[in-house]
Amino acid sequence: MSSAVTLPVEPTERELTREELDRYSRQMILPGFGMTAQRRLANARVAVVGAGGLGSPLLIYLAAAGVGELTLIDNDTVDVSNLHRQVIHSTASVGRPKVESAAEAIARLNPHVRVEARAERLDIDNVLELLDGHDLVIDGVDNFETRYLIADACEILGLPEVWGSVLRYEGQVAVFWSGHGPALRDLFPEPPEAGSVPSCAEGGVLGVLPGQIGRAMANEAIKLITGVGEPLLGRLAILDAARGSWRELRIAPDPDRVPVSGLSLEAVSCLMPIAVAGAAHDDPALAVSAPQLQEILQARARGDLDFDLVDIRQPEEYSVGHIEGSRLVPMGTISVDPAPPDPAPTDPGVPDQVALPRDRDIVITCRSGARSGRLLDRLVAAGYGRVKQLDGGVIAWQREVDPSMGCDPSMGV
Repeated sequence: MSSAVTLPVEPTERELTREELDRYSRQMILPGFGMTAQRRLANARVAVVGAGGLGSPLLIYLAAAGVGELTLIDNDTVDVSNLHRQVIHSTASVGRPKVESAAEAIARLNPHVRVEARAERLDIDNVLELLDGHDLVIDGVDNFETRYLIADACEILGLPEVWGSVLRYEGQVAVFWSGHGPALRDLFPEPPEAGSVPSCAEGGVLGVLPGQIGRAMANEAIKLITGVGEPLLGRLAILDAARGSWRELRIAPDPDRVPVSGLSLEAVSCLMPIAVAGAAHDDPALAVSAPQLQEILQARARGDLDFDLVDIRQPEEYSVGHIEGSRLVPMGTISVDPAPPDPAPTDPGVPDQVALPRDRDIVITCRSGARSGRLLDRLVAAGYGRVKQLDGGVIAWQREVDPSMGCDPSMGV
């Protein structure tokens, strides 16, 4: 580690037990590691936000390495759709709080690690209180609102942050530490527009990818705590799991950025879906509930009604589970021009654009209603007068009409 970076953790004053020495002996014999590094680990207090896809492997490896105290913060429960990637949990954990399931797994692995399980969601009112007093914070969450709250809180508290993200086949890892190197807002000054980046539930994620990124995050945490090696401070490591390759980008503090000195609702308001007065997706007259859709589908089957049910998700999502009688038209292929587009030469590298019919009734649906709500706003603004959306998407259909239909109700990584 660079001599310009001050270690956040001092070695514990207590003597390690014989059992601990035996347990950690293989890493203690590493050149440059030894007793001092192990005693730093034993004295470390680390906050891990998120006990899902990223949190699972990093919690396992931090506990195995001998980190003295872990605070787990997550308000979610275990769902069966989590289990292909959230390996700290088991089938028996389904329905239980993730922090409780993870704490029990850690206790089985290493009884020397103290665990504080906080089954609550970080927000602007509690983030400073929950993170204060730790030596290191690890961001293993899956939403931009919480990511920026963590980053801003770490900047205010002067804490180093290990950061990682995954989506589809790509993962990223970095260390942020304002005052010693870049912070998250130096790399990403503002979050993306709400809904512009799909969640893992919408875009998918290779099950093994969070394991690879989570282990890399655990490695960064151990380096920061012990002072062994060079942390990813000022560097962003990017994994392409499909190609099996890593690449690295250099990042630096923005000299013109005003440091974060306090939390405010304005600082995170752009993370929320924009509330527009009179927005189409807020109009109850333009929404159909799952039971209502079931009724009109039955009426269509009898020949009493005629309408299109359009599923705007990706083909991969549609193949997992869809409403019988719907047709797939991915959102990215839908043209929403005020008038039908002029014919143009077809580019084989670009999906054909589809204009939904204006002269018939249409119900659009997606996974949860977020994407269909955005599309509905655009369609209404373009003059479509016979379009509605399924309120709550296929998740609502599965919950209220057809529990046997396959779909992923989890928003976790």
